[in-house]
Amino acid sequence: MTAATGNRSVTRHALILGSFCLGFGVVLALTERLAAADIAARATEDRLASLAQVLPAALYDNNPLQGTLAVRAADGNETTVYRARKGDTVTGLAYEIRGSGYAGEIRLMMGVDAQGRILGVRVLAHKETPGLGDKIEVKKGDWITRFTGLSLDAPPAERWKVRKDGGDFDQFTGATITPRGVVAAVHRGLAFFAANKDSLLTAASGEMKP
Repeated sequence: MTAATGNRSVTRHALILGSFCLGFGVVLALTERLAAADIAARATEDRLASLAQVLPAALYDNNPLQGTLAVRAADGNETTVYRARKGDTVTGLAYEIRGSGYAGEIRLMMGVDAQGRILGVRVLAHKETPGLGDKIEVKKGDWITRFTGLSLDAPPAERWKVRKDGGDFDQFTGATITPRGVVAAVHRGLAFFAANKDSLLTAASGEMKP
């Protein structure tokens, strides 16, 4: 084999390998893009499902996922607020709240009406003990639904505790820490609404409508 022939062979193999790598890279990039789009779509569906449980459909004619607000809470963290509107009137709000359970953080979605009454509270994620702390899930019992209709002053602040601590809310047998954390989180969520009520209820003129 001559040197020229050998060089051509090396070049051909290099081109084949390069083409293969390029093709694989394109396929990988397209796959990642499609996967990202699918993940984003699923996240949107999950968020809409969570909002539907705490914002009654009859309350609004807009898309609460559009025109959201980022409000800084008392702990310094930003809270994304989803606003339900009828025309240009804000009729309800939903936002995520967090509590401390036995096994870690509990994430919840809470909805309130324009008067600050709770429309609903639902669990988004938790790591509580199955059969004990997981009773905060609506599919495991109705405990979480008992917040509906309550407000910052009803019951009074000193009654926003589990019964074991002298409050109005039931605890679970063998799992007091979990409901205690949820009750405290919901009360903080109501305090957040009260502290930011004026800005939360002022509809933004630039919000998108369906």
